[in-house]
Formats: sequence, C-alpha cells, structure tokens
Amino acid sequence: MTCTLPDPAGSGSQPPPPQPTFEFRQFYLGCLAQASYLLGSEGEAAVVDPRRDIDIYIDEAKASGLSIRYVIETHLHADFVSGHRELAERTGAIVLISHRAAATFAHQAVKDGDIVRVGALSLAFLETPGHTPESISVLVTDTKVSSQPQMVLTGDTLFIGDVGRPDLLGSKGLTAEHMAGVLYDSLQAKLLPLPDDVLVYPAHGAGSLCGKNLSKDTYSTMGRQRETNVALQPMSRDEFVRFLTEDAPETPQYFPMDVEINRRGAPNLDALTAPPSVTAVELKSLRDEGAIVLDVRSSDDYAIGSVPQSMNIGLSGQFASWAGTLLDANRDLLIVAPDEAGAAEAKVRLARVGLERVVGWLAGGIAEWRQAGFETVATAQVTVKELQDRLADTQAGEQASFQVLDVRRKGEWTSGHIKGAVHAPLHLLEEQSAYFDPALKTYVICGGGYRSMMGVEVLRELGIRDVVDVKGGMSEWNAQALPTTLA
Repeated sequence: MTCTLPDPAGSGSQPPPPQPTFEFRQFYLGCLAQASYLLGSEGEAAVVDPRRDIDIYIDEAKASGLSIRYVIETHLHADFVSGHRELAERTGAIVLISHRAAATFAHQAVKDGDIVRVGALSLAFLETPGHTPESISVLVTDTKVSSQPQMVLTGDTLFIGDVGRPDLLGSKGLTAEHMAGVLYDSLQAKLLPLPDDVLVYPAHGAGSLCGKNLSKDTYSTMGRQRETNVALQPMSRDEFVRFLTEDAPETPQYFPMDVEINRRGAPNLDALTAPPSVTAVELKSLRDEGAIVLDVRSSDDYAIGSVPQSMNIGLSGQFASWAGTLLDANRDLLIVAPDEAGAAEAKVRLARVGLERVVGWLAGGIAEWRQAGFETVATAQVTVKELQDRLADTQAGEQASFQVLDVRRKGEWTSGHIKGAVHAPLHLLEEQSAYFDPALKTYVICGGGYRSMMGVEVLRELGIRDVVDVKGGMSEWNAQALPTTLA
C-alpha cells in the first residue's frame, strides 16, 4: 500500500545523487513527505526510520540478499507511527534509539560516539537534540573505500533547506526558545563541521509539518546546505532562536499521540486486509451511534452525492496527515471508498498516523447507500471564473449576499489571497467560526481544491448549510491571472 502522490525525488533543483559504494535505498512516502532508508553491506542491513507498513523493507532486503540486523530510530516521531517494533520482531533485528527516548519496547540505547557495524559500514551516532531531546543523526562510513564518512542521516534535525521545528514539547515543560537554542548548539558542534562532500539525507521533505520551509529535494550535501539553507547562515545563537521560533506551523492534534505510540512501539499491522464490509443499514446505525464516516473518494465524486455527515478526505492528497488533523482518534471510523482496494489502502494510511479504529467499509460504495433507499447530500461547486464573476457583480454595486472563506495556512494566505475573503485555516475553522456569518452563502477555497471539501463538511457541522466548493482553489485562480491582494 503506497501513497498515490508522486514521489518528489528529482523534482527539486539537484540531479540524482551519486551512487554510494554500498547498498542504499531511500523510500519516500509522498503523502507524509517522509523518508526512510535501507543501508546494506556484506549481507547485512540497517533500516532507518521505517514507516508503519514494513513489508517494503523486508522485500527489498531479501531481493538484495541482505539480512536486517538493526532498525534505527532517529527520534520519537510525532507525525507518523513507525513500524520499528514489528520490523524488529519479524527479522530478529535490534532497535537502536537514543538513551534519552525513555522507550519501553525492547531496544538497545545509544549515545553520542557509539558505533555499530553493518558489514563494512560504520554507523556512528551523533546526539543532535533540538527538534526533540532524543534526536540523533547517523554518520555513515564505508570502511572498505575510505576512513571518511560518505553520508549523514539527519532525521528531523537538519532538513534540506530548513531545520527541525523546536516547539513540539511545550506540554513537557520545554519551551520552543530553549529547544531552539539546543538545536543551534547541535548544528554548530555536530553537523556543520562535517566535510562539504558528505551527503545529507533527512527524514522529511516539502509538505511536512516538522519544519517551515523544506525543499523538494530529498538529499543534499553539507557544503550545499551551508551555502543555501537559510537556517544555517551565519547568525548568533539568539538570532537563531528568534528566527526559528517565529511563525511556526500548527501542531496537529495527533502529534502527541503518535509520539507515545512510538515510545512504546506500535502493534503489528495487517497491511493486506481491508476492514470488514458493512451494509448501508449497518453504516447508518454505526454513524448514528457516533462513528465517523470517512469518504475517501475524489472531491468531484463526493460532490455528486455523499452519505450525510460524512467527511471527505481523498486518497489522492495528503490523506493521512489531514485525517490525523481533523479526525478524533477515539471514535470508530467507517470508510466509503470506490472499492475494497481503496478501503484497504485507507486503512493502512490511517494506521500510519495512529488512527486504528476502522470498523468497516461500505461494501458497494455510495451506490449501495442509494439502493438502500437513503438520501445523499450533493455539494455545489463553482469554477474560479464563476466566483470571480460573482465578486465582480458585487464590486459593481450588487449587495453582497455571500462570503469567501479561505482555509489555507497562514503562509499561503500571506503570499496572496482574494480581496475581501475571510481567512480561517482548515484546522482552526471551528475556533474561528465567530469571524464569518452563518446566514450567508459561503464559498470555500483552498490551495488546489483538496482541502476545501473538508472545509465544506466542517462548516455544515457548524450549522452553515449553504456552502459551495471552489474547484481548483487558488492554484487555478492564479493560473487564470485573477486578481489577488497581500493586504
């Protein structure tokens, strides 16, 4: 089961990386902007920061004639659930994680300067706290060809174009300012002194909420990062702290939950099985008892007709992260999908962020719902040109009978928006409902048309019934050179 987003590898500004002298594979999961790694030499392998569904590493190791000896966690991940425990159990590998992690699963704690061997590879551990207290980086040296390191796996300490956010531990009494200072020390003492030609492979790329301005590149070199990474430019510790703690992205509600799941190790995942099938009558009954109905079809299909009170988060986008942000992990989940394969994929991708309570999927899909005699809800949609025509009529003197709600994040809004629109980021819609009029027709717009349909359902739950989805979002608006403002 994989994300349906294209991998961004090669979509940045750099050519493909040089081929290492040892077995090396980067696995990039587009919808979570998450990278994991397999390194191998002389029949042995290590896997770094595995995702929840771990068959991909076992299959790759087998195909390459490698036995997985170690599973390495660079830190307790907040944005996804790791498969470290299951991977270790199925392969007999040892999980290596920082001695500061307070991990409760079977593991071997590592500290600064520790080294393990994987065939001819020397994996040296650097304590690089700042994003989290237990963050480590892994310095990789192929001793058969050189005594100098060839690459460093930096986890969430150093990204391509950015560094890890320091503000995820406020609930633990560690302020963003304190952690930013710790991160500055880690970068200065452990990573910046590395030679220019050392390859840098982080745990995330563009789209992750673990940093602010991550590049689409999925690798770099230390030399290039010293030149181009805005967070690595010469500045004092105080200047770095101020820079890093300004305009931090939101912290999704599922982040603390995932940290604790990773601290104890997630249970094994049956990645090949769809959730149990349910009839339309059963789905309605379960929904009425409090289960969430999650429709994973495209927004266009959802607009034609959907189960009332269902949330649309399409499999075609950043499905898992938005599901984790918007859905309550303590409620049962029911899936509406085009087919059983789609339901199975949704189940796996939900599990990647710790949403485990998938109790069924609607066999037969929305057609089954209709055949049972239940009504569907249609969602009105307009093109950006149609919205602009409405706005032009209002500017020409027609009294405004509608409002435009922009559900993008702050950085997207400040880069340009529709004049007169109300800004209410999707994850804050309920909190900011006082800023829009529930009596008005409401046009909902986002970046590319993926999030706006989610906003439509949130608004319905808030009691706003006359809601219209703007197809294509601001990407289409800008493509048609329609007017925007920065004010």
